[in-house]
Amino acid sequence: MLNNGPAGCSMLMTLLSFCVRSYDMVHYGHSNQLRQAKAMGDYLIVGVHTDAEISKHKGPPVFTQEERYKMVRAIKWVDEMVEGAPYVTTLETLDKYNCDFCVHGDDITLTVDGKDTYEEVKREGRYRECKRTQGVSTTDLVGRMLLMTKAHHSNMDNPDYQQHTDNFGKGPKGHSPWTGVSQFLQTSQKIIQFASGKEPQPGDTIIYVAGAFDLFHIGHVDFLEMVYKQAERPYVIVGLHFDQEVNRYKGKNYPIMNIHERTLSVLACRVSGGSVLPYAVGKDLLDHFNEPKKRGIFRTIDSANNLTTDDIVKRIIENRLQFEARNQKKEAKEMAVIEAMKRREQQEQGDDAAQVAL
Repeated sequence: MLNNGPAGCSMLMTLLSFCVRSYDMVHYGHSNQLRQAKAMGDYLIVGVHTDAEISKHKGPPVFTQEERYKMVRAIKWVDEMVEGAPYVTTLETLDKYNCDFCVHGDDITLTVDGKDTYEEVKREGRYRECKRTQGVSTTDLVGRMLLMTKAHHSNMDNPDYQQHTDNFGKGPKGHSPWTGVSQFLQTSQKIIQFASGKEPQPGDTIIYVAGAFDLFHIGHVDFLEMVYKQAERPYVIVGLHFDQEVNRYKGKNYPIMNIHERTLSVLACRVSGGSVLPYAVGKDLLDHFNEPKKRGIFRTIDSANNLTTDDIVKRIIENRLQFEARNQKKEAKEMAVIEAMKRREQQEQGDDAAQVAL
């Protein structure tokens, strides 16, 4: 299809794709969806719903709309972001932003009355689907915070975690494949897909930062953006502490995300430089990092953002009943759709059998 591309760009034969959803508690599953969507076209526009829209159709979001806008803008595959995108994606919305098609994962998104939010664009052939990232969901992450165990550091087969999946990610009439808890499968291919592959060039200033970067959030984004401004041509390398080290100094069930998940979360950020180095903290390393201070090349950066992982966990705990009710309501709607699809399929099979008999 011929179009002129986004405003301010003169491009021919450019495919514009459009993604829209809540992007609440943005995680690497969202980032992977956007990576796939960007690969389907040349320019990716992402729409993010308001708090009011999410509350109406799903229930209260964990993050405010301003926080969610900032997180989506920080993902390196996003070319442009639309604030306050409508919950139901229509042809009018796609045409307004000059988009050829919209992209969503292979799960289903329903309105408050149980209707498919992409029904119109699907019917007109302007809908494409990407694979949902197995092993991560907002439901799962919220559950880890509420459960207060360390099962997510290794495996999720213990009885306590299974009880959580029954209470939190499972409705009374069965289990939806789109809302629930599953185990993350780490692969080297996934890291390669997320990494930029760019090496530092002559003249670049290489800046090293380190930390847990757990539940990668806007506090981390603001910090990395401030780091990025410390040089004219920065190349930022992020060091991640191993799970055992984070748990040693944070305690409780931290980190909420394991080292593999945190690696993907950081790699998805446009200012991370595309390089992440997991490491454990020992005496030799501490001695090594005293050297920058002696040489005068160590800096302390104030991100001007006080949000912490602890703050996010507190939000979840304080609103536990609301989030449990939200997910059970969401799953109940999904199960109703699944049952309707099964009945329709059985009806079609019965009609085909009747025609053969005639």
